[in-house]
Amino acid sequence: MKARAWREAMDRDQMIIDLQLPSYDVVLAVHKIVDADLATTFAAARDLDFLTVRTPLLDTAMWLRGLPDRLRHRTAPPLAKLTLADGAGLPGWLSLGVRQDNELAFGAVGRFWQANIEWRDVPLAEFRDFREPGWGKIACNFTVRAYGTDRTLLTYECRTATTDAGARRQFARYWWLIRPFVAHIMRAAVSTIAANASRADESKD
Repeated sequence: MKARAWREAMDRDQMIIDLQLPSYDVVLAVHKIVDADLATTFAAARDLDFLTVRTPLLDTAMWLRGLPDRLRHRTAPPLAKLTLADGAGLPGWLSLGVRQDNELAFGAVGRFWQANIEWRDVPLAEFRDFREPGWGKIACNFTVRAYGTDRTLLTYECRTATTDAGARRQFARYWWLIRPFVAHIMRAAVSTIAANASRADESKD
């Protein structure tokens, strides 16, 4: 019982992303100071509609990503909303856990270096230890920390791990090309969250 209590205490102290993907091949993290309190910023991150994160570079990247399907006349109908909330989750992704006003984490297993991404449905209980060859795992999180009295430090981190040498080689080539786009999209996402949180904070006055 003492060992179990010790492990549970360790889990509470660690970030969800550390528990679910402690080892990884690459990582990116972006930060932003938000002019809103902790709870308001966390709510804005939780409720972010990724379809509202718009920049010219992102629009171009998404258009290019969907080009192979359009050429094959296999385009899917546009999504109305893309959030982390229950019932409107990101296709192919699962929630890795939530700690209220602290961290929310999400992840996916797939072959995302392909022109047509192949997602693999993996239950949460199997995500951490999934090692089937030929796949990659992504774990991302939003975390919030108090920054002074009325401001919040928002962090968006994404980690990627591959399950064997072949997948690692394929991902490395893809990552060399896509890394600047990923960083740009992450910065756009935290800017959108910050703007939403600031508006929500102002509306409370």
